[in-house]
Amino acid sequence: MRKQGYEGRYGKRYTERKNRRKKVRIQRITLLGTAVLTACLIAVGGTRIGAAMEERRLLEARNESFVGAPPFDVELLDVNEYSRPGIPLEQINGIVIHYTANPGSTAQNNRDYFEGLKDSHETKVSSHFVVGIEGEIVQCIPSSEIAYASNSRNSDTLSIECCHTDETGEFTEATYTSLVRLTGWLCYRFNLTSEDVIRHYDVTGKICPKYYVAHPEAWEQFKADVGEQIKVVEQEVLAAEGE
Repeated sequence: MRKQGYEGRYGKRYTERKNRRKKVRIQRITLLGTAVLTACLIAVGGTRIGAAMEERRLLEARNESFVGAPPFDVELLDVNEYSRPGIPLEQINGIVIHYTANPGSTAQNNRDYFEGLKDSHETKVSSHFVVGIEGEIVQCIPSSEIAYASNSRNSDTLSIECCHTDETGEFTEATYTSLVRLTGWLCYRFNLTSEDVIRHYDVTGKICPKYYVAHPEAWEQFKADVGEQIKVVEQEVLAAEGE
């Protein structure tokens, strides 16, 4: 009886030790797996962040190399299906002018709204550039990719959203000046004329940009000013080339 009791107690302790060793092995494997997964996530995240920073740096350097370009900040959206799908823009046949329909908002406000759509999934909308009330310009999407701005013309146009102070949609002098400079430079860069500059209204009939739909004569003056700006950019380029 004592022998059987001893063997029983021994067998029980052996089983307990075996289970503890098994538990320790499982814990070690779990910790190792977690560490590897964490390292992978950090590597992937770091690569993504690094790639985004490099993309921004290269784009800023490229934009600054163009003579006649107005100053602007490059604040690219993260690639996502709601505001920056990352679809290549194969050709550029025009520039579409918009207004934000959000009086008093800044260029950064609108850029950040586009960025937030990747999380809110509220709608699909964006723009290549936003011009602010004080004339500041923010680039949201590279000119080599489409933006969700101009409906059927997303596939072959660049888009510019413009901020405004009130419900009339009229742009401030600073906004107007920056818009003319930006549009003129883009026209020169992509071999377009002022006739290739259109309103969102001309694509869908939407009252956008509101002031230029209500005042077609002001729109014609804007296009005339863009035509003159194209000539200014051309002269700046020629001067820079020493011709």
